[in-house]
Amino acid sequence: MKQMPIRKTRCAAYTRKSSEEGLDMDFNSLHAQRESCEAYITSQKQEGWVLVPDQYDDGGISGGTLERPALQRLLTDIEAGRIDVVVVYKIDRLSRSLMDFAKLVEVFDRHNVTFVSVTQSFNTTTSMGRLTLNILLSFAQFEREVTGERIRDKIAASRKKGMWMGGNPPLGYDVKDRKLVVNAHEAATVLMIFKRFLTVGSATLLSKDLLSEGVTSKRGKPINKGYLYKLLKNQVYIGKAVHKGKAYPGEHEAIISQDLWNKVRSIISESPRARANHTRAQTPALLKGIIFGADGRAMTPVHTKKTNKLYRYYVAAELLKGETPDGIVRRVPAGEIEAAVIDNVRGLLRAPEIVVATWRAARGHDESISEADVREALQSLDPLWDELFPTEQSRVLQLLVERVDVHPDGLDIKFRVDGLETLVSEIRGSMTEQRAA
Repeated sequence: MKQMPIRKTRCAAYTRKSSEEGLDMDFNSLHAQRESCEAYITSQKQEGWVLVPDQYDDGGISGGTLERPALQRLLTDIEAGRIDVVVVYKIDRLSRSLMDFAKLVEVFDRHNVTFVSVTQSFNTTTSMGRLTLNILLSFAQFEREVTGERIRDKIAASRKKGMWMGGNPPLGYDVKDRKLVVNAHEAATVLMIFKRFLTVGSATLLSKDLLSEGVTSKRGKPINKGYLYKLLKNQVYIGKAVHKGKAYPGEHEAIISQDLWNKVRSIISESPRARANHTRAQTPALLKGIIFGADGRAMTPVHTKKTNKLYRYYVAAELLKGETPDGIVRRVPAGEIEAAVIDNVRGLLRAPEIVVATWRAARGHDESISEADVREALQSLDPLWDELFPTEQSRVLQLLVERVDVHPDGLDIKFRVDGLETLVSEIRGSMTEQRAA
């Protein structure tokens, strides 16, 4: 009587280790698990069990998730019909979550795949095997949750003692011997940011300035508004260790004084919209005193608020008195007319005839000055204009523009040649000081 041929059963050994510790050793936990699985498969050789050549090893990945590269490859091979049995050292190597394991068993059943644990013998195709599996998984999940609680309690206790518990160190600090130490160069940047925010009062404006100046984060990325707010609210800079919203005295050295911190916090506590309106309200009317209507009378800067938004205008004097004469521009938006005048001024600084006129006027006081000196001084102001504070922009405009006349059909701008001469003198003096430094 002929013996019936034994059907070949394709077996896949799956191994997993939660931490990366020891993975670089010649023989680690993954090797030990695989060795046990292979030995078990070999012991079932008479049943036709054979090990598939592919290895399914997940090192340094928690069992609390199914998003594991080797596990996903294993599931793909199961769905392709290349696996009959999945062998693991213990069931918690496959998953520590009861819900996740139920999903895996559902996939196994759908493709007639058997699950075997080397150290916990049972068969998932029977009701008793499923009961045993659920009991073991419940304990595995309980162990995982208890371990998580223990780690969280340890972190909380350490933070209360002011200890650094890992992660990426903030700008201004480095990590040495598991402690935060001040990085002098970065700390100077942090202190500068806090002081400038105190002056500017706007994260939007400050982030733009920092971007133009090439100031970057610890990883070399530009400092945007979101990063800036996070930095300004980080209590680590006043020597605190924070855990779940509560601050404790830290082991590290503070970079920011408590007084500076309190002043910055008082600004941040105000709503961004209120701070933006306050910043606009403090912006000087650039053309105040030099803008006139068609009747020759000065126009007055005014502003109004609607739905918490600030609107600025230059208004004819008659309109303020309740008069409405014809032939004059009664009101112009401040931002638009200031931008038009500034564009004309910036174009003026590049005009060759203005450079020559300024040079000739300047030679009357300083014969050593050359036309090239005047051109360099005037052209250097143009790229720096956007970086000037509004008060400085106003001073320069008042220096260069004698008056702006507003007509229904356009603007007339009268410039000051003597103002250009004064400006050239100031710029040359500043450039000389910078070169000397």
